[in-house]
Amino acid sequence: MRTYIGGHQVVSADDFVELALGTPLELWLGVEGETDEERAARLDAARDILADNPSLPDDVSRVAAEAIEEFAPELFNVTPLVSPAVRRRSPGCRGAAA
Repeated sequence: MRTYIGGHQVVSADDFVELALGTPLELWLGVEGETDEERAARLDAARDILADNPSLPDDVSRVAAEAIEEFAPELFNVTPLVSPAVRRRSPGCRGAAA
């Protein structure tokens, strides 16, 4: 079975990441053996992308957190946190008097 996202065939986990980011993964992580000039050019391009899309880090963090929560909690030993608004007090626990 083949997987396509927006007309692009996904053949690896890196493909999913690249399609989610909209940029090659190497742009953000670099590549082994890159020169100082290549690194500077890569970082300049990354800064330009972030300037055009300042919400990108938040969007990527949200997608990564959702993927971990949904697909791999056992791999990362993650315990979902309960929102403070959802927590219940234990029996006999009294709050401060109003």
